[in-house]
Amino acid sequence: MTQRAIPHLASALETAVAHLLSRREPEGFWRGRLSASALATATAVSALLLGGEAADRPLIRAGIAWLRAAQRADGGWGDTPESPSNLPTTLLVLAAFRLAGEPDSAADRRYAVARAGRTPAEWRAAILRSYGADRTFAVPILMHGALAGLTPWAGIPDLPFELAAVPRAWYPALRLRVVSYALPALIAVGLLLDDRRPPRHPLLRAARRLAAPRVLDTLARIQPEHGGFLEAAPLTAFVAMALIGRFGAAHPVARRCLAFLRDGVRADGSWPIDTDLSVWVTTNALTALGAAGALEAIDVPAMRRWVAARQYTAEHPYTGAAPGGWGWTHRPGGVPDADDTAGAMLALARLGETAPLAAGARWLRGLQNRDGGWPTFCRGWGRLPFDTSAPDVTAHAVRALRAAGVGDAARRRGMAYLEAAQGADGAWTPLWFGNQATADGTNRTYGTARVLRAYAVLAPDALAAHRGVAWLVGAQREDGGWGGGVEAPSTIEETALALSALADWPQAPGVAEALTRGTAYLLRRIEAGSWTISAPIGLYFARLWYDEALYPVVWTVEALGRMRHIFGEAVDR
Repeated sequence: MTQRAIPHLASALETAVAHLLSRREPEGFWRGRLSASALATATAVSALLLGGEAADRPLIRAGIAWLRAAQRADGGWGDTPESPSNLPTTLLVLAAFRLAGEPDSAADRRYAVARAGRTPAEWRAAILRSYGADRTFAVPILMHGALAGLTPWAGIPDLPFELAAVPRAWYPALRLRVVSYALPALIAVGLLLDDRRPPRHPLLRAARRLAAPRVLDTLARIQPEHGGFLEAAPLTAFVAMALIGRFGAAHPVARRCLAFLRDGVRADGSWPIDTDLSVWVTTNALTALGAAGALEAIDVPAMRRWVAARQYTAEHPYTGAAPGGWGWTHRPGGVPDADDTAGAMLALARLGETAPLAAGARWLRGLQNRDGGWPTFCRGWGRLPFDTSAPDVTAHAVRALRAAGVGDAARRRGMAYLEAAQGADGAWTPLWFGNQATADGTNRTYGTARVLRAYAVLAPDALAAHRGVAWLVGAQREDGGWGGGVEAPSTIEETALALSALADWPQAPGVAEALTRGTAYLLRRIEAGSWTISAPIGLYFARLWYDEALYPVVWTVEALGRMRHIFGEAVDR
């Protein structure tokens, strides 16, 4: 189908491609840049404070100064400088101030008092309510507060660290109230809580005494060589704080954690939530350049080798994951996950590299849950979000299996899961990306756009697909863009994702007009020079907001590349 040409589309695409290419590292890949994080900065500063090294004092002073400057008008702190205040991050910052000997002013406590009450016990209860059954973040936050004297030790839920000593195959049956990737926090924080509040039952005390050396060996074994667990400053800082609180700053795992934190500080005194998303943004960039017909601008053989070399070829020491997957970063703290594995497979298929796809497909098939969907990290620990199926992850996985030309049965089960996961209004809610402007923090534009890409290549005539298209068309804003939902302001990220998804249905009702208006929105933003401003998005746990500088760039290149085909030639799938 040929649409009426859009003026300046070709030049805008050329501008976007040139900007994306300019963001490469000297080695040819993309590293991206994650936003500064008050949550990460508060935890890193606190860990360094507890470490007690005189050489860390300049880093601590700079971190405290950055946190002071990042305080919101309501007295609280958000995860990013562009995020609204939230209680968990605010309490983490207040704990850092307390450890640093900063004045504990009523202005600093104003947000926490308004949201949770005046007493430390009320703050503790509010944090537990925020996270429900998932103790992954709630318990470390409360431990941090207790170390600072901000919240009481009493009432912090227990973490059964001794269960980390049992065989890994038993983990699904244990149904731990932490997600699988948080094993370091389970061990370190659990050990500290056991020390501060020993269990009353003598058999449990004895079992924990016996288990402690073994789980500490496990913690040391799974720690990356540079010290950072999952490349994440908060998780690494929580582990350091707990070990220092229990064993002192000389503990070797704690020392390596502190070294990682020192290495990760930025010039302005802040820390990002994670070191980088290099594999994720690189594979997205390569897919986008393919959609834009611009792969000739890069060294394709070199990028094939770079992406292929990021595939794990042995069992992962941290998660026990089988060989064949990819993680989000090329650094040693990453672990394989379904979303990044699917992204790498699709990028390699686009580059014409098929050799690694078979192992990747085996890895994905081994991760599929019984309900037909895909979780993020590992199959079925329990009922917590990172280990249960998610529509966005599942849609990515079935597309990757199709690109590999295998897994027909797995793909059918995945598509059945997606049909069952569709909302009554036709939208899908993703796990990995939220939107802080929606009432519930979800991002159904992202979820629906991702799922529609799978339907486009596997079941384009399905009723679920056309219901999803109708929802996405209906969610377009008056300015032609899309936000995270019908009530959220337009962003470059959501607009580009929606356009790329709707490109597969140019003849569906309302789509032609939506594509024209959405493309015009992107072109206006490019002309105004505001198209590279990234918007915060959120991980699942309510919501740990961050933004990545390359997201608007990468997804705009892909969207405009697909629009070039819509408004000129055949649809590019």
